[in-house]
Amino acid sequence: MSTTPTVEILATPTGLVDCPGFKVSGIAADIRETGDRNRLDLALIVADTPCPAAGVFTLNDLCAAPVQLCKIILENSAECIAGIVVNSGNANAATGEQGLLDAKQMSTFAQSQTGIGSPFLVCSTGRIGRKLPMMRIDAGISDAAQKLSSGTTASQQVADAILTSDTRNKCATAQFEIEGKKITVAGIAKGAGMIEPNMATMLAFLVTDIQAEAALLKTILKNACDQSFNCISIDGDMSTNDSVLLMANGHSGVTLNNSTENLIYKAFASAVLEVCAQLAEKIVGDGEKITKLVELKVEGCLSNADAEKVARAVGNSLLVKTSWYGNDPNWGRLADAAGYARVGLKADSLDIRYNDCPALVKGVPQDDKIQEWQSVVSEPRFTVTMNLNLGAGHYRLLTTDLSEAYVDFNKSE
Repeated sequence: MSTTPTVEILATPTGLVDCPGFKVSGIAADIRETGDRNRLDLALIVADTPCPAAGVFTLNDLCAAPVQLCKIILENSAECIAGIVVNSGNANAATGEQGLLDAKQMSTFAQSQTGIGSPFLVCSTGRIGRKLPMMRIDAGISDAAQKLSSGTTASQQVADAILTSDTRNKCATAQFEIEGKKITVAGIAKGAGMIEPNMATMLAFLVTDIQAEAALLKTILKNACDQSFNCISIDGDMSTNDSVLLMANGHSGVTLNNSTENLIYKAFASAVLEVCAQLAEKIVGDGEKITKLVELKVEGCLSNADAEKVARAVGNSLLVKTSWYGNDPNWGRLADAAGYARVGLKADSLDIRYNDCPALVKGVPQDDKIQEWQSVVSEPRFTVTMNLNLGAGHYRLLTTDLSEAYVDFNKSE
């Protein structure tokens, strides 16, 4: 075989059980302590055989106790991972020494309830600064351990159990064939607010049936995150709990080696990126009270780093975001934000396009096309391209508008 296998994205992914060799369960434990016993809020993801895993985490100095624990577990590369235990409704962040003890208890209790001796990674998401209701957590883990399944219903329940302010669950699955065998990468994610790299108020869990060492998984996962979850922004806030985890159970019998020129490596890296990219776009598209998803492309900068500075300045500008919400193609706000990124922008070199319609050409407004600009910005999804015409640097950011409903929603969150 001389060409890289084609990676296919499943049109109707069902969640983590798209990948053989994993069992899951999602249950309601009333972790929010609201009395709503029907809202799913705790999940277990378990490999049939403990296996290597990798993670990428928030860069927030105030990282939550589960993030701290996951880092400790994964730093011991000799250990295989049994699975993941996750709760929503409580972030277990800014909870001091007790928070770390509670996260450790979640891991060890998942071991005892499943009868698996290997450690469980732990994730939490929800409100910051509140201690976990451990009696409910323990009862939930016990319940979840009894309901582990490789069925599609359980798979969807897990995708639902990790949600907070999301309006829908988020699943993506990629597959490719090599050496007569099928390799699967399946993933789920949550996230709708506090979205800004690194990474977002998000959790993402990926599983695969390839055989790979943890260090290699970490390299591939980090590269994929840099091109997906770290290229999105909704409100410019970085969370305390961001975690992306990848487990590889080797069920397929195909082994990944560390040659980046190897066809298996290329196809697998592409599959992981595709799943991450799909999930990242679903996160942005489900942003809290947004009405528009905007693909922002910045081109013609002296470096990719400069292009990223411009993209983040524009994509996080409240004036820009509110103008998009008001269907106002106010290119002046975009130009202003690009200017305060301070990358050497020259007014008479700047091009701006809404989809394919020019708004500014070498600094000259194309006022005869105002109606076309407005039509584009009134759409639920559109592309803004800014070319500084200074070099070859480029960057792509997925961002959103900002509505008054976002403010109302977050007053009590």
